[in-house]
Amino acid sequence: QVQLVESGGGLVQSGGSLRLSCAASGSFVSIYGMAWYRQAPGKRRELVAHITNGGGTTYGDSVKGRFTISRDNAKNTLYLQMNSLKPEDTGVYSCSWFTASKDYWGQGTQVTVSS
Repeated sequence: QVQLVESGGGLVQSGGSLRLSCAASGSFVSIYGMAWYRQAPGKRRELVAHITNGGGTTYGDSVKGRFTISRDNAKNTLYLQMNSLKPEDTGVYSCSWFTASKDYWGQGTQVTVSS
């Protein structure tokens, strides 16, 4: 059974950095891409960053130039390096892996940025 587990969230001051990890267990068939999403209290879930199977990346406008998505295929792990964090980056960050059979989601990790 496939499982995604996020880690690395926490409380950080404005301007600080965090690195999120999304470790996958199980076997995947035909991975199309992976992504990080976030959801702030009272707001809709939004795409933070996406990486294709070929390594191409896209970012939400609010995080461009500050966040970097990457992956380690050997470790089956997806990362999100977050720099210059702002209070508006606060939310629950979840990873998702998109495959030919279905999409997989982690349970999320809380990121709180204090001003």
